[in-house]
Amino acid sequence: MTEHTKRPEQHGGADWVQQVWLWPLEATRLALHSYAQWFADPKPAASRAPDQEPLAWTTPNAVVLQLPSMRLREFSRRDSGQKPVVVCAPYALHGALIADFAPGHSLVAALQKDGVNRIYVPDWCSATPGMRYLSIDNYLADLNVAIDEIGAPVDLVGLCQGGWLSLVYAARFPGKVRRLVLAGAPVDISTPSELSKMVAALPHQAFEQMVQQGDGLVSGEHMLRFWNIPFSQRDVEAVLQRNLGDGSDEARMLLDRFARWDRATLDLPGTYYLEVTDQVFRQNLIAKGRFVALGRRIDLTEVRVPVFLLAGADDIVVPRDQAFATARLLGTRLAWLEQACEPCGHLSLFMGRSTLSRSWRRIARWLQAEIGDVAGAKIRA
Repeated sequence: MTEHTKRPEQHGGADWVQQVWLWPLEATRLALHSYAQWFADPKPAASRAPDQEPLAWTTPNAVVLQLPSMRLREFSRRDSGQKPVVVCAPYALHGALIADFAPGHSLVAALQKDGVNRIYVPDWCSATPGMRYLSIDNYLADLNVAIDEIGAPVDLVGLCQGGWLSLVYAARFPGKVRRLVLAGAPVDISTPSELSKMVAALPHQAFEQMVQQGDGLVSGEHMLRFWNIPFSQRDVEAVLQRNLGDGSDEARMLLDRFARWDRATLDLPGTYYLEVTDQVFRQNLIAKGRFVALGRRIDLTEVRVPVFLLAGADDIVVPRDQAFATARLLGTRLAWLEQACEPCGHLSLFMGRSTLSRSWRRIARWLQAEIGDVAGAKIRA
């Protein structure tokens, strides 16, 4: 049994690294258990100084649009005539740098290596007090503005919670999405997972108290504070799928970069946070066909574009069965559905060297294939 295929209970600190991605439910559970600590630091999130200078992006890019919720980054290398690919990272505890973490661990670079030359990433902004009332609709509207700026139709690649946002967008604006990739994406929360268990265990008032204490914001620093278990070199090796014990400059750089990335948290608007916890993770409205986005009820059977689902066999955040359960909710014809499962946990789906060189290579080819080829054949690495 390899390091990255161990069961969570065998994995100690590595399990903690994955648990961070159970935002927002685990954060709130731990916050309630440490309520005295929560009130011990009354300073608003916006007043705290950052840990250090923000990490630089790995792949050359330019900010081509600034919106209240995001900086739209363009990674296009040349005008190739390809349809643009928009990588929608999760707006959760950490930022969009997860899509371009480091050399050898960049999803953006992996797609570029296999010929995808027009790539855009919405770089979500940490919430300020003036953003406290931004809702899911605000983020969908800004994503729509960005896609109009890029030029529809686009191929949408949704990572983790960026997956449900991408899926809702594709259902709300079906003519603007050509293909859809959902990687480790929670959609049907009724499929058992650690996440759904926490939903059932927590009252809605717990989330409201968290927002009230933050004066309308949810502090990423406070959320991270409750995961006070230090991760080890072994844990980072499991996520990045490589040996970092050789003492090389590259190994030291990756360990330091991972630690800095983990500390660089985002603050979230309270309104958005409460909508996500209640509508997406408590009531499961997207899967039930009762979610309303920008004034229209979302019917996932109206999503008929080609879809690729990527899951991790050892993902405790979005288990394989939950990631693949999305297929039965869609109107996409069976011949246009692709799926792959990697022997890894959640973060490795986006950062792992083996996963990037295997499944993401397959996805890059799938994105470039002719529709007829997509409908009639499997795209293999």
